[in-house]
Amino acid sequence: MNKLRRRLLIAAGLVGGAFVVGGYFFYRERDSLRLPRGFAAPPNESWLTGWLRIGTDGTVTVAVPRQEMGQGISTALPMLVAEELDCDPASLRYEQAPVDPLYANATLLGDAVPFRPDDVSWLARIAHVTQFRFAELLGVQATGGSSGVRDAWLVMRHAGAAARAMLVAAAANRWKVPESEIEVSQGAVTHKSGKRAGFGELAADAAQLPVPSRVTLKDPNDFRLLGKPQPRLDVPAKSDGSARFGADVRLPGMLYAAIVHCPVFGGKLKSLDPGKAKASPGVKAVVELAPTSTTEAAVAVVADGWWRAKTALAALAITWDEGANAALDTARLRQSYLELLERSGRVYEEIGNTEDAFRTSSKTIEATYEVPYLAHATMEPMNATALVKDGRCEIWVGNQAPTLVRWFAAKAAQVPSEAVTVHTPFLGGGFGRRAEVDVAVEAAAIASRLPGIPVQLLWSREEDLRHDVYRPMAIAKFRCALDANGAISAWHNRIAGQSCTQGLTARLMPAAASDMMKDKTVAEGAYDLPYAMPNRRVEHVLAKQPVPVGYWRSVGHSYNAFFVEAFLDEVARAAGKDPVDLRRELLRNSPRHLRVLEVAAKKANWNTPLGTISGVRVGRGIALAESFHSIVAQVAEVEVDGKGAVRVRRVVCAIDCGRALNPDTVAAQMESGIVFGLSAALYGAITLKAGRVEQSNFPDYDAVRMADCPAIEVEIVASGWKHLGGVGEPGTPPIAPAVANAVFAATGKPVRRLPLGAA
Repeated sequence: MNKLRRRLLIAAGLVGGAFVVGGYFFYRERDSLRLPRGFAAPPNESWLTGWLRIGTDGTVTVAVPRQEMGQGISTALPMLVAEELDCDPASLRYEQAPVDPLYANATLLGDAVPFRPDDVSWLARIAHVTQFRFAELLGVQATGGSSGVRDAWLVMRHAGAAARAMLVAAAANRWKVPESEIEVSQGAVTHKSGKRAGFGELAADAAQLPVPSRVTLKDPNDFRLLGKPQPRLDVPAKSDGSARFGADVRLPGMLYAAIVHCPVFGGKLKSLDPGKAKASPGVKAVVELAPTSTTEAAVAVVADGWWRAKTALAALAITWDEGANAALDTARLRQSYLELLERSGRVYEEIGNTEDAFRTSSKTIEATYEVPYLAHATMEPMNATALVKDGRCEIWVGNQAPTLVRWFAAKAAQVPSEAVTVHTPFLGGGFGRRAEVDVAVEAAAIASRLPGIPVQLLWSREEDLRHDVYRPMAIAKFRCALDANGAISAWHNRIAGQSCTQGLTARLMPAAASDMMKDKTVAEGAYDLPYAMPNRRVEHVLAKQPVPVGYWRSVGHSYNAFFVEAFLDEVARAAGKDPVDLRRELLRNSPRHLRVLEVAAKKANWNTPLGTISGVRVGRGIALAESFHSIVAQVAEVEVDGKGAVRVRRVVCAIDCGRALNPDTVAAQMESGIVFGLSAALYGAITLKAGRVEQSNFPDYDAVRMADCPAIEVEIVASGWKHLGGVGEPGTPPIAPAVANAVFAATGKPVRRLPLGAA
């Protein structure tokens, strides 16, 4: 299918969809400041819009609709409100927003359209607007895609400005003075006559006034809080031990459940003898769970203590019907992927004519790169607590999508979704894993068998690693043509792997999952490069495997950045050019990317020799990646000993995220993303044999320890770019290729397969 026809079909689909719901999409504004139905303020507090309330003591409590999993969202979003409200930062509090369409994350879905981030064509604009409006209509609350602040940027600032205007109006009514004569600062409203009132004194009156439909937002040059380091609101509780995560939930009369799933994906329970388990001390029930679209076949033991439940679980006599996937094997999967690379795939980008360029090139470089499946391995294992009673379900679960939890827990508990209350405590790590609903569905199903009794389901670490939804295994093949001057004249990249979006869709809406679905995540970081090349073709070949895959921190960027940036260093070597110099040439039309590259190179002393260490080879490598509207460059310094062991001793990171709202959080998230990605690059691999995941716990699925963590330096590049970029995920993609390129520099041998210890 030619490019014009593809674009026309996309346009037809978008326009058709727009006509179907066009009245809502384009002619009806969402009431983004309304108060959700049934909202009641605690004593001595008043709601001013659905986003904040103010107490008589002047405390400002902000409803945070995204989930705190260490990324600082519980501070960033209240800062947006506080900036426009002009409250005293010391008065700020936050709480988790309830499940309501008001708090939908439209940006998360709006970003999913398969267009380059710099594409401003009419088709791209229509696609983004249509998807965004559809997401508003769908009303799903979710945290991911580094979209939390970007989605809230305007609405929460509007909420703060509206509340400020309502307080001013209340003061003007009380004092019988014009609103234009009133000033607001640090949580107080004043008049030139000397009259003064704190926010708390005016809140009740302000709450009775209509929410203004139009407000004036501050000029960013006048920001008082945003752009400056601010203390995190979640840190005190996490420091003094009062913070509560999902596994900390304790309810009167609560029971505990341990679970075991069929060891082979897609298998079923064949037979079960629960006799010994039921006779074990403290055991209250043995529950069989049939497979669903979101969960695997499993058996759970419920007892008065989790260890008792787990011990009894081991006494169960279970026979599994392992099904068609019992022979699944990583070596065979790898071979099938290599065969897929010989086929043409779906085209994600086509510039010029690559085949003509290859025919006339002076030199051609080819290479194939591979990455394995990866688990999320969050520090807090998967868990959920559920209570089903009197036609209602209450569930406590660390999650990234409370709307989905409500929908699917309702089905499992056999109650209406409006009868489900979702509580979201702190998440002990998310990385995309807690966007899944499996553990919530299982907890609700188990609790429905014991009505009136709260049950806490806790997966063991072994279940967590062996029944994850994994970052896809992927393989990429490259061909690059050089002209007589050593410049790139053609670039061809074909990737083979599963689709995370198709996988999630198949779990949530099986009827909607289709091979026709164009998932940008499979090729992101490959088809949307900033590098100027006259001829480029990027394809993806869809792999169909029974291994469940899902979103993992930075998604497709996590492997495509490694593929692209590692191969680019091989091209530089073949062209006789320094890796930074080659990238400079290719970034001639991308000044923001070029500046980030140069900041990282300069801070890392790129042109200064590293010196030598007796018996140890040393090297320095660089990589650049744009993801989630932020640009990140990283330089890694490594040591490689005589046995080939790699030690990363220093990482320099430069980021342009547009506006850095809280620089401390930006730096912390870059450090977090680097350690997360470095753990995967050095150690991460999920492998299969006889249909089973071979890894079971941290001894065979390791992570970077404190003693091995490199020195990390972060430089925030102030570009003046007005838009916002994410920071939760963009720190991860460049680290694997930066380290691989450093090893290449140290040893002269390219790294084409991860983890670095892989054969």
